[in-house]
Amino acid sequence: MISRYSRPEMERIWDLENKYGIWLQIEKLACEAYSELGQIPAESLRAIQKGSFSLKRMEELEEITQHDVIAFLTTVGETIGEDARFVHMGMTSSDVLDTALAVQLRDAADLILEGVDRLLAEIKKRALEHKHTLMIGRTHGVHAEPITFGLKMAVWYEEVLRSRTRLVHAREMIAVGKLSGAVGTYATLPPEVETYVCEKLRLQPAPVSTQIVQRDRHAEFFGALAILASSIEKFALEIRHLQRTEVREAGEFFSKGQKGSSAMPHKRNPIGSENLCGLARMVRSYAAASLENIPLWHERDISHSSVERVIAPDSTILVDFMLNRMIGLVKNLQVDPGRMKENLEMTGGLFFSQELLLCLARKGKSREEAYALVQGHAMEVWGGKGDLLSRVLEDPRIRECMEEEEIRDVFRVDRYTRHVDRIFDRIFSPE
Repeated sequence: MISRYSRPEMERIWDLENKYGIWLQIEKLACEAYSELGQIPAESLRAIQKGSFSLKRMEELEEITQHDVIAFLTTVGETIGEDARFVHMGMTSSDVLDTALAVQLRDAADLILEGVDRLLAEIKKRALEHKHTLMIGRTHGVHAEPITFGLKMAVWYEEVLRSRTRLVHAREMIAVGKLSGAVGTYATLPPEVETYVCEKLRLQPAPVSTQIVQRDRHAEFFGALAILASSIEKFALEIRHLQRTEVREAGEFFSKGQKGSSAMPHKRNPIGSENLCGLARMVRSYAAASLENIPLWHERDISHSSVERVIAPDSTILVDFMLNRMIGLVKNLQVDPGRMKENLEMTGGLFFSQELLLCLARKGKSREEAYALVQGHAMEVWGGKGDLLSRVLEDPRIRECMEEEEIRDVFRVDRYTRHVDRIFDRIFSPE
């Protein structure tokens, strides 16, 4: 299902042809570096540059060798001839594997950042559209005080922006290659080879390495993906709540011919959002696995390798898919301001309780006395006995310190949105 929606550009990064193509590029670049150092004859380099690989032949050889890099080098060597003796000179398998993985993760990060930017653009558009669309805010799932739907979207926008910052830094952390030999000492190849290869691949050489690039770098990247996925889940969960029958303030677009249930024709289920909530769990599990990859035996063992063969392609493809789905959900989100107004008014003005409490305190009543007064009326309104304004206007204990005009001024809903423009300027027009 993921491949049905994920972008071909992301899938291509993890395609075996691309992966082994990067391996071959690394080997050829290393030979170029050796040639510049005078350690490989020019005619041998020309022969090496014509080298290629065959996936079918690799599979045949790997059945025998049980080693993918050796199978790769053998099939490449078969296309080069005797000059293949210079290929992989002084290198260890991880010099190729880790440097290639850095290229793949960096390219995947670039695609994900593109998706993040598109999501930011859609959220901003909807935030501005609903900047003043009044709705009730909820805490603990219970009506609290009014907000606007645009403010809800502004919160999403800034959260995604933080994820973007994390991803940019994580991209830098994993865009690191190494060609430093079996235990990172350059004993069998000079550092100049690493410098040359990394520069050509637009990577930074690891300042120090063992046989591998250290896995805290990768854990930061997968952690950043997990945070982004969790934020997307948060947004999707909000859509699910707002689409509930009892709420119906916003919901997923329901296309012509779409079916919600095999049994109940009336159903309009938030399946896209539910799908995102489930996928976020997988991305978080991959982040946990990447943390387990940090502690390895001495200068390296192989326990991280099998994990990364799964989590690297899966997590980046999943997050790319999640971003594209979330972009569609935000773009086509059905918002019902009328229903928001209905829900806002359903509690008989109870959300004005805090402002009334503060006003009574300013008029000289103790906070405890003011709280008791307001809560008493609020509990009666919860029980279906009138609305808060009517009850307050008839209460002599309140009227002794507040004029009717002052009370009615408390019950003005626009006081809850008077700083919306200022908040939007902070988010969308920072100085």
